[in-house]
Amino acid sequence: MNHRSCSWIRLRLRRLAWLELLNIPLQAVIWFGVVGLPVSAANSLGFALFTLVLLEGAGYWFAKLRQLGTRSGSLPGIGVFAVARRANVAVLMIGLLFIVWTAVTDPGAGSWPGLAFGLFAVLEHVNYFHVQLMYDTAEDLRHLRAHGLRRAHLARDLALHTRSRQGYPAPGLPAGSRPE
Repeated sequence: MNHRSCSWIRLRLRRLAWLELLNIPLQAVIWFGVVGLPVSAANSLGFALFTLVLLEGAGYWFAKLRQLGTRSGSLPGIGVFAVARRANVAVLMIGLLFIVWTAVTDPGAGSWPGLAFGLFAVLEHVNYFHVQLMYDTAEDLRHLRAHGLRRAHLARDLALHTRSRQGYPAPGLPAGSRPE
């Protein structure tokens, strides 16, 4: 990898991380301040679920940036992301069940936006931990047209981590070798 492409990747990772963090207060101001959504239990919980996954996404991009900077074979904090992948399912499910119950028993502006935030959190979880849903570069779009959806970057890093913990070499490494 040449210096120019490495600089571009670092810049992209930094932007992705900071945009995830910026989206949290920006979306809060837009939806609760400008639009005036009520700060109800359902809306707050939905927004908290959305915030949780955006924080995890920002953490991932910062960890990826650090990995690139140190040229390490393993992602810093990969164990935290492995726990988050599993814990998110329970947290999102419990949160969404409460929001759905609220939307059924008291439909309207106090619950429907919370449901939308919660569903967006689920999509973000899928985007980070399973299948890439965001295609915003020319290369991403070419891959999408040619091959369809691709596995998320974090999902690939988690798979490498699992393989290395089981004693298998990472793809592309000779048998008997282990990533650092």
